[in-house]
Amino acid sequence: MSVEQFPMSDGVRYFSPLRWLLAIMLELEKRTGSSELSRIEFALWGHPTNPSYNLEEVIDNILDLRQRRAIAPAKRPFDKKEIARRGENYDKKTDNFLDYSDMNMRYLRISGIFQRKGRGLIIVPAKHVLAEKLAKATASSEPIMEQYKLLCTGAPLPTDNVKIAKALLDDLIRQMKERHILYDISDLPLNTPAEINIARQRLENTLAQTDEIQYANDQHNHWEEIRDYMTLLVKGGGKLVYDEDNAIEVPKDETPAYLEWTLWRAALAIDHMVNKPYEVRGFKLDSDFLPVSAAGGGKGDLYCEFRDFTILTEVTMSTSSRQEAMEGEPVRRHVSDAVLKYDKPVYGMFIAVRIDTNTAETFRHGIWYAKGDIKQRLDIVPLTLGQFQKYFVAMFEANKANPEKLRELIVKCESRRDILEAPAWKQYIDDTVSQKASEIKGCRIR
Repeated sequence: MSVEQFPMSDGVRYFSPLRWLLAIMLELEKRTGSSELSRIEFALWGHPTNPSYNLEEVIDNILDLRQRRAIAPAKRPFDKKEIARRGENYDKKTDNFLDYSDMNMRYLRISGIFQRKGRGLIIVPAKHVLAEKLAKATASSEPIMEQYKLLCTGAPLPTDNVKIAKALLDDLIRQMKERHILYDISDLPLNTPAEINIARQRLENTLAQTDEIQYANDQHNHWEEIRDYMTLLVKGGGKLVYDEDNAIEVPKDETPAYLEWTLWRAALAIDHMVNKPYEVRGFKLDSDFLPVSAAGGGKGDLYCEFRDFTILTEVTMSTSSRQEAMEGEPVRRHVSDAVLKYDKPVYGMFIAVRIDTNTAETFRHGIWYAKGDIKQRLDIVPLTLGQFQKYFVAMFEANKANPEKLRELIVKCESRRDILEAPAWKQYIDDTVSQKASEIKGCRIR
């Protein structure tokens, strides 16, 4: 992303949107004290601009827009009017301003240098020195073939320089001391850029884990947002706008990753786990704690270890008859492995938007043969995402969210699996979820 490969209108020079946006945001920080760029500011004066624009004038336009918007009585009509006004000097469709802004901000955040601020962007504090070294307001006149060679061989980064690498490490150490975060790199040599960067990455990992623990501790305060993400996932993706500056989105092509992530957040909100939040998940997060991709194969999706038991949660967006073929064997194998690993009861939750009856039949029997032909009877309950959402919401509305309540539901749901056929068991699970949710809220179903 730092390679200057995007053509300018003069047909000669090339620029890097990453470097240009950093230049804008750092200049904005000099003028205001913050690098924050709102969504509408990014839409009108961020991604539609390039180094052919005068940087000072871009900042002037952003600050003018910000000042006028702050006193506007209605933000949405104001934004619409500003887009039309900006479009007068724009040679493409005005819809582009907003249509591409969310995607381009998401693309920039993958670099790890930016993070969300409301619906906009801000430079990650731990990456501020790196941002300063990468920022560039001018374009390159080198032939594009030279840039392609860079892409093929590996583009140089500021951290390849020993002085810059050391400056980044020192800045990170300063931040960790200010936050009273313990660290130890005394066992690492610091003579070459590679050695210094290894030490920095260790500290960044410690810092990220500390931030993730704080994020996890706050999830019970965001259960309503978690509920809303579940609603979007049931619909197959989409966006929910709370107000002009706050919205949530599940990209339709990223629903598998967001399903895992949403149920990870739900587990964090229920709390009382003895393992760390980063030990629960198998997928990667960006600097905003949003999912980068779904977890890889070979292990379960979410391992929630509590004091007296463990719940292994497996999820899928598959709803067809292929669901059993894709999930039946891996889910049982993962639960079996967990049974052998943990010296406490292990329960499996299989969650999908819709449960295929053949999948329910496989889990109703729950038989798996471990090594040595040891027969295991596994406790796996298939739940639709809607059913889990109903019970999740009931626990929080009644202020009774805890893992014991979740175990009670699982045990109750599987209590009749031996005497019911799969279709009847699915109906029994649905009835049980409704009954237990009502009981939690204090209004028993007669």
